[in-house]
Amino acid sequence: MNNDTTQRLNLLDFSTERLKQHFTDIGEKPFRAVQLIKWMHQASLDDFEGMTNLSKSLRQDLMQNAEIRVPEIVMEQQSSDGTIKWLLRLDDGNCIETVFIPESTRGTLCISSQVGCALDCTFCSTARQGFNRNLTVAEIIGQLWIAKKKLQPNPEDDRVVSNVVMMGMGEPLLNFNNVTDALSLMLDDNAYGLSKRRVTVSTSGVVPALDRLSDKMDVALAISLHAPNDALRDQLVPLNKKYPIKELLAACNRFLEKKASRERITMEYVLLDGVNDSDQHARDLVALLKDVPSKVNLIPFNPFPETRYRCSSNNRIHRFYDILFNAGQICMTRKTRGDDIDAACGQLAGKVNDKSRREVHFARIENVSK
Repeated sequence: MNNDTTQRLNLLDFSTERLKQHFTDIGEKPFRAVQLIKWMHQASLDDFEGMTNLSKSLRQDLMQNAEIRVPEIVMEQQSSDGTIKWLLRLDDGNCIETVFIPESTRGTLCISSQVGCALDCTFCSTARQGFNRNLTVAEIIGQLWIAKKKLQPNPEDDRVVSNVVMMGMGEPLLNFNNVTDALSLMLDDNAYGLSKRRVTVSTSGVVPALDRLSDKMDVALAISLHAPNDALRDQLVPLNKKYPIKELLAACNRFLEKKASRERITMEYVLLDGVNDSDQHARDLVALLKDVPSKVNLIPFNPFPETRYRCSSNNRIHRFYDILFNAGQICMTRKTRGDDIDAACGQLAGKVNDKSRREVHFARIENVSK
């Protein structure tokens, strides 16, 4: 395949509707777009010559003017628990990370949406890397394309990736258009055909974009909450200063009202020793969520170099869980996966050409706290 990436259209950048429009614009029938989508995403084919139901003239045109290009696999690591992490290099030299978590009843792929993260949550390793740019549709869906190709070399095999979570590097709702185009391909029966209940978008709470998402996509939603009050959340998730908890939870209820199939929102809560894990924090969390159909996902903190936080003890995690459960709040404790290869929640870092000077920012915070 020609390596001149400046001249050729990367067809992985197109949702089905956008590809239909493109084919119409070049004088081809829209149904050709569906055929091509099936070859690219269902059959994981990146060679136009093998797309035998396309006309020879169309295949020649595609070979001259288009390509199907995914990020380059730089490194693959496998955890003792079976978790797989890929380090992927993008055209501009930045690197992102993608994680596959196998379980007995499902296989979950954790996908990144940005190079680094534009937010600065203080307990997250990705935030320490700073921010460079949003990922393109091709770079987002390319992570699923790669995982499917690596894990399921025979397209006739049972589906290996059954769930996708937009919980990798970045804030998905700050890359709204590219993320939703990629999500549409994940849900498209002609592409990956994933169930809308098995595709989850995780957000720190970009309220206007959350409202847009509720109008555009029917997917599962997870909120990075991590605190039961504004004062504490302002410290842990600084975006809260712009969209405080009351506004965020109101947006969550609006999200649930839009589609009858949306039953509950997952509230993610990383437990930090002596910070947000007290009995009172647990009771406050119960009161906070009493009017929001939700389930709480308690996440043991996964440490990374130079962090000032520690993971809550097992006894404290169990106590926090018991308070929520006994109050009638649906909750679970996430089992840490892939921590021996830094693939656990909050540990993804990649290789980011930081434009935000985030490392300097965090160094100042650390100096103040000492």
